[in-house]
Amino acid sequence: MSIWKKSCRRAARLSSASPENEMPNLIMALPKGRILDELMPVLKKADIQPEDAFFDDKSRLLRFKTNRENVELIRVRSFDAATFVAFGAAQIGVCGNDVLAEFDYSEIYAPLDLGVGKCRMAAAAPVGYNANGFDRAGHIRVATKYPNITKKYYQSKGIQAECVKLSGAMELAPTVGLCHRIVDVVSSGATLKANGLVEIDPIMDVSARLIMNRTAFKTRPDEMTAWLNAFKEAVQ
Repeated sequence: MSIWKKSCRRAARLSSASPENEMPNLIMALPKGRILDELMPVLKKADIQPEDAFFDDKSRLLRFKTNRENVELIRVRSFDAATFVAFGAAQIGVCGNDVLAEFDYSEIYAPLDLGVGKCRMAAAAPVGYNANGFDRAGHIRVATKYPNITKKYYQSKGIQAECVKLSGAMELAPTVGLCHRIVDVVSSGATLKANGLVEIDPIMDVSARLIMNRTAFKTRPDEMTAWLNAFKEAVQ
């Protein structure tokens, strides 16, 4: 039997508590969208199979059973996956390291890069934009859903960034005069190009991380360690 199969079986066994020592279900918070699509093969290797409703686009459910009796999945936004884990509503989750850097939750332990959801965070501006004028002035207005990362990045360059927080349609902001630049995650760059923008400053590489609640790791150490080992083997 392979090492990862042993890890998966141990994790599943520990997640199935005996009646005399019953523990609450282990909940995993998974992000919606592209990351989830790339994550499914990893879940399969870790021997986690969601119920059929999980794959039904018409289903309104957000909480799902799995092939493991005491393991449930919840499907939320990537930003919210970190919040659910940080506050202990979920014991394990997946989110990008961009989310971890933005919120810097002390309650989250992020031991593993899952190697999926790869992209980059960058600043972008309209094609032909003269950055030097604003950089010399020491002040720019930036549209982003990452105000903390953005402020820290520009502070390191001696520039004061006034952040306008948006949740979407980021590429529209410079074209209508809302801001001078945007900071967002970029995959191919096609959306930037289609809206007349170009990357000007790389900020960080982004990928999905396995995250765990620190308190759960202390109170359920065998179970949490077994699942960590199962995911480590799954991504090798």
